[in-house]
Parts: sequence; C-alpha cells; structure tokens
Amino acid sequence: MNILAAIKRQERKLEKQLHKLNHQLSGVRAAAKALGDSAEREVLGKKKRVLSAAGRAAIARAAKKRWAKVRAQAKKVAG
Repeated sequence: MNILAAIKRQERKLEKQLHKLNHQLSGVRAAAKALGDSAEREVLGKKKRVLSAAGRAAIARAAKKRWAKVRAQAKKVAG
C-alpha cells in the first residue's frame, strides 16, 4: 500500500504543478492579447531578411576594398 500512497502523492504534486503552469500560461496569453499584433509577431519570430544579388555584390566589393586597404597599410609598415 505504500507504493500506492506514494503514487497518489506524486499525482497530487503533478496536478498542483499543472494548475500553476496553466495559470502562468493564461497570464502570458492575456498579456500577449493585450499587446496585440506586436506580441504575435515576436512570438512567431521575425521574417528572414532577403538580400538581393546586387546587394551581396556591393557588400563583397566593399569588403574587398577594405581588405585591400588593410593589406596596403601592412605592406607600408613592413616594407
């Protein structure tokens, strides 16, 4: 009978935790509803930003230009 009593105690403990979590969840849902669309976007996550091929090419050119400047500066110091 001790095993049955332990199982019943564990069940009551888990029921209390479930009740507490449901209460917290309802509070979070109420807050999200109060915030409206902005909260919904945050929960769903931000949309992936897409960069055009031209934009990527421009970034690559700028990076190459910066590295060329760094290399030229290093060559001056070393040479």
